[in-house]
Amino acid sequence: MPRFVDDFGVSITYYEWLIDSPRAIVQIAHGVGEHALRYERLAGVLNRAGYSVVADDHRGHGQTGVEQHGGDLSKMGKLGPGGLRAAEAAIRRLGTLTRIANPGVPLVYLGHSWGSLMGQRLFNQYPGDYDAIILTGSAYRMPGFLESGDLNKRHKHLGTTGYEWLSRDPKVHEAFAADPLTFDAKILRLFGLRDSLRLFGRPKANIGVNPPMLLMVGDDDTVGGEASVERLAQEYLKRSGLTDVTAIIYEGARHEIFNETNKDEVFDDLIDWLDEHFAKANAQ
Repeated sequence: MPRFVDDFGVSITYYEWLIDSPRAIVQIAHGVGEHALRYERLAGVLNRAGYSVVADDHRGHGQTGVEQHGGDLSKMGKLGPGGLRAAEAAIRRLGTLTRIANPGVPLVYLGHSWGSLMGQRLFNQYPGDYDAIILTGSAYRMPGFLESGDLNKRHKHLGTTGYEWLSRDPKVHEAFAADPLTFDAKILRLFGLRDSLRLFGRPKANIGVNPPMLLMVGDDDTVGGEASVERLAQEYLKRSGLTDVTAIIYEGARHEIFNETNKDEVFDDLIDWLDEHFAKANAQ
């Protein structure tokens, strides 16, 4: 597994699913309490459609977290020195390394959940970094639109794992509960008050760039859901000045749309949107 060392001396593990002459490279940023290898199936779908994929295990997560905390899984989720901003800087570093290794190839940001919230923050600060932005399981980052409490409250009567909010597929709950590198997404406890509050904010006004953006969410997603993501889309259109913003809402779907019972529909929509924006001319 390739690695790089960040500015605080933390070794960041990342993964590459590369193909020859890709139309674009999709950089995946995962959510709280999970890790990049949970997106291996999505990477395969993207590869078969003509896209390369890269993804890191964020600070405190996956193999990065295992190494960072000396194998003590009770510390998983703790971001370490530099906190949230260091985790975001590592995401950006992977993007830079990917650009350097693949000159001229478009780079697409795909952030899920926490990864989508960090993506919104990075887009505000460094709007020219990516050629397109995809946010899944996301939310408008303001109180009343972003749930920070018990994410399983609405679904706990449906099972006993505590992860029923993730998907309608019970196998997803069971796999998450059985994975030693996944854990409950208690952001305030894991990140502390200061970094938790940093996740709130709005899209930047008149952002000055105009990449295409795709928002995908289940209407039964407790993190944000339909109303929150529709508000986010309007903010990017009216406040930031983007002109190509697409929001797709999946009826009945919960938080992890790539692990939902209608995941094939989600994959098809994702590939169709990418193909629309990254023509075959990029492929040899």
